[in-house]
Parts: sequence; C-alpha cells; structure tokens
Amino acid sequence: MATEHHDPRDLARTVLRRQSIELPSWAFGNSGTRFKVFGQPGVPRDPWEKIADAAEVHRHTGAAPTVALHIPWDRVDDYAALADHARDLGVRIGTINANVFQDDDYKLGSVANPDPAVRRKALDHLHACVDVMDATGSRDLKLWFADGTNYPGQDDLRTRQDRLSEALHSVYDRLGTNQRLQLEYKLFEPAFYSTDVPDWGTAYAHCLELGERAVVCVDTGHHAPHTNIEFIVAFLLRSGKLGSFDFNSRFYADDDLMVGAADPFQLFRIMHEVVRGGALDEDSEVAFMLDQCHNIEPKIAGQIRSVMNVQEATAKALLIDTAELAAAQQEGDVLGANAVLMDAFNTDVRPLLAELREEQGLDPDPMAAHRRSGYTERAAAERKGGTQAGWGA
Repeated sequence: MATEHHDPRDLARTVLRRQSIELPSWAFGNSGTRFKVFGQPGVPRDPWEKIADAAEVHRHTGAAPTVALHIPWDRVDDYAALADHARDLGVRIGTINANVFQDDDYKLGSVANPDPAVRRKALDHLHACVDVMDATGSRDLKLWFADGTNYPGQDDLRTRQDRLSEALHSVYDRLGTNQRLQLEYKLFEPAFYSTDVPDWGTAYAHCLELGERAVVCVDTGHHAPHTNIEFIVAFLLRSGKLGSFDFNSRFYADDDLMVGAADPFQLFRIMHEVVRGGALDEDSEVAFMLDQCHNIEPKIAGQIRSVMNVQEATAKALLIDTAELAAAQQEGDVLGANAVLMDAFNTDVRPLLAELREEQGLDPDPMAAHRRSGYTERAAAERKGGTQAGWGA
C-alpha cells in the first residue's frame, strides 16, 4: 500500500492563517537608550491612539489581533470603554502587564522589599491589575519583578523568596477561573548581585507551587549569552508550563530589538520546538507577544517587520520534513538530521506568505501597503498638542 504523502506547505498555510502575535502598547511610544529618549512625529499621546496604531499593524498583517496593556502606563478612567474602542478598530485587549518597578518606593524591591508597607503597595497594584483584566476581558496577567540586590549581605536571599511567594499566592487566589498568571524572569538588571526571579527554573518552581493557572513567560532577551533557549522552550512545553513568549532580539543584553534581527536561526530553532511541542495547535493556550522598543526606526513599521519575521520563522519551522528528521535521528545520522533542519531554514518562504496574504484579502507586502496608506503622515498631522507617550508613560 502506498504511503499517503502530505504536503507540508498545506499544514503551513493552515497554521499561519490562525497564527496570532500580540502587540505591546508601549512599543508605539517614544523610546531610546538610557542616555536619551528620541521623539518621532505622530507618536500616540494616550492608550486610545496606541490601540489605533496597533490596529494599523493588524490591518496589514492579519496576524496581530490583540494589544497588551501596561498599567499604569495605559491607565484610563474606563477600561471597558477602551476595550470597546479596540473592538471597533478590529482588535482586542490582550495581556495586562503590571508595573512595580518605577516608583521611588521600589528602590529596594516591590513584593520582596524588606518594608511591609512597600510590599502592601505593590500587592495592591497587582490586585488592581486583575480588576483591569475583569473590565477588559483579558485572560493573562504578566508579572515581571525588578526585585533583587546589588551587594552581598544587602538582604536575606531566602526571606526574599518567602515574600515573593506570599505575594504570588495572593494574586493567584484573586484570579478568576478563566484567568492566568504569567511569571516572567530576567537574568539581571536592574539588580546585579541577585535577582529574585533570575531564570526559568525559579519561575517554573514558583508556578508549580501556585497551580495549573500559573505559567512561565519566556522573554528571548532575558538570558545569559549563548543560552540554549529552545531547550527551555522544549522543557516548559513538555511540562505544560510554557504560557507565553515575549519576542525580541539581543546582541549583548536585554536589547529589545526587532525579532529575528540578531539571530534569525535561533528564532527558527525556537519555532521548531514550538511546532514540535504543539504550541501552535488550534487548542493551544500559549501566547506569542512582541516586547521591543523601537529606538530609531518608525514604530508601526518596526512592529510590522517583527510580525513578518515571526511569520517567516514559523513557516520555515512548519516546512521541516519531520518524518525524515525522525528517521535520521533514530538512525543516529547526525549530518542527515542537521541537513533536514538546514534545508527548511534555507527555504525562501516569502512567496508562500505573500500568496497566503493575498488569499486573505491582504496586500502581499505589508510594509509597502503601510507606506502607501499614508497613515503615518495623517497621524503626524492630527496628533499635535498634548504629550507624546514614551517608555514609562
């Protein structure tokens, strides 16, 4: 009996049609380096305009239907009205990100601070973020803590973990039955001696303790140099604890550059494990979000480019001949197995994606379509007066 052959391009088309990449509201504001923030014409002045810019990205890519908010950067009086505004523009409010790292009170930490009054302030904010989730219909609360120490002896490492755990349990208990806690980790910065959630193992351990609705967020820029991120992805998927990605690129530290700019092969390897682990299946709850700061490039165009880069890496990962790869691995054919991966990575998937966009009624070149739309020029003309949004606002 002949073996039925399935064209991997058919699978790629199916998966790419439903792929969803969340945009961060803060990426549309002014940003820069620690030396200077660079302003650009037409930058949003409030969350309403940020969502309008995010909708422009989705209009041309068809793959970015949700927008993550950062509280208090995106604070408004009526979050339900903001959610309605997003729906009117063809997108939805996605992940709610908490901010417990910018107030002066948090100099020595937030939920792990030695001062109980500061810990209470931080916890109240986290609970308030769940209130925002209730108003917007958001599923995920993302927590990243800048908590840590700069010097040996500054604070007790074990006690800080106790304080962190107590706060996480309080927030977890406040969540609704359909809501999740996403715990993000970061190797260093701003703390340089110890970080309270420095790696995926620490985040994983806390999430195991909390329960099934606590999952780990992997930010691709938050690791030591040369870390095998795809192994982390494979492990967390295998254990059912991978909740989301914050996609960006880094050359040196947490650079927050456009996705795939520094190492597109790494992004491809990550997406291979994503496909292998079922994270792109129709019933998967793994969320894919961009988290980057466009310091010198145009905001909307930078987001479009990153979405396209994720789509290209995904398409290549979906074109891997998995049967041939498995056979080579089983036979111990080192070069053969590697060649299967390299063949897929070296495939030009741009014609496939252009064809898919045309099938969806989109322009095959989202970057060119955005340039022709005149959206940036109209925004620059209309958004005069007021204060432009920026990193931290």
